Amino acid sequence: MLRYLARRFLLMIPVLLGITFIVFALLAFAPGSFVSLMLSSGVVNPDAIARVRDELGVNQPWIIRYVHYLAALAHGNLGRSIVFDQPVAQQIAQAFPNTVILTVAATVFALSVAVAAGTVSAIKRNTLLDYAAMIVAVGGVSVPSFWLGLMLLLAFGLGLHWLPIGGGGAAGGRGGWEFLSHLILPAVTLGAELAALLTRLIRNTLLDVLSEDYIRTARAKGLAGFRVVSRHALKNALLPVVTTVGVQFGALLGGAVIVETIYSWPGMGLLTVNAIQQRDLPVVQGAVLVFAICFVLVVLLTDLAYVAIDPRVHYQ
Repeated sequence: MLRYLARRFLLMIPVLLGITFIVFALLAFAPGSFVSLMLSSGVVNPDAIARVRDELGVNQPWIIRYVHYLAALAHGNLGRSIVFDQPVAQQIAQAFPNTVILTVAATVFALSVAVAAGTVSAIKRNTLLDYAAMIVAVGGVSVPSFWLGLMLLLAFGLGLHWLPIGGGGAAGGRGGWEFLSHLILPAVTLGAELAALLTRLIRNTLLDVLSEDYIRTARAKGLAGFRVVSRHALKNALLPVVTTVGVQFGALLGGAVIVETIYSWPGMGLLTVNAIQQRDLPVVQGAVLVFAICFVLVVLLTDLAYVAIDPRVHYQ
């Protein structure tokens, strides 16, 4: 196991280097200049632009700037925000917990809905409950998150006034219902597609497990149907679900960009969008790097979860 972990961590290094290289190159050749945006509030002249570009090192070839960026990363320095004149690590430290909270809430919502709906759909196969669950699941996969977010905002925020239409996060001294009220709509919007995907997966996997010989044997011994499903079938149907949840959790961290922008949730997604609009390159690079590290770590933890769920799985 230790050799496996060491090999996986070593493989993370070229992956992360490749990501930083691609992002740095794309931003370096992107049209527009963040220096002009920095000076847009005042009288801009060529001399001022040239002086600021020289101070920031933008006049150097992009490959040289990339090497300097890697050297700073090796010392744990993500750079400094050009717009806010703050360390990038400080801005990420403020936004990252909010994204984790939103992603965890969306995953919990998705799992709660999917396990209940998928199990009922498998047990009540080819009934109205089964058909209704599958129709909702197909609709959930088909509906884009930005449309669903806007519809939920219009219905429950602006229409019924049940929930706030924006803001939130762990900061600001919010607690209890006030915090949850800001979290509900973003979490439901972000987790809806995952809930639909997992519902179909749990139903299909559970149907396969329920047709196994050991399930028929357990029923022949007189075990109650609920006990057979909950203690035997459902546990053995979780392996593909764990894989999907693990990969999708990492994807949700990055996919929160749209949801956080719609609801003004102060997380990594909103931070990244604002940084792109303001051409704050160090913040964009730092945010993408954090997203990449999180995704790779989540995939690794998913592989390790296999061992906890299925003792037959071993990593050599």
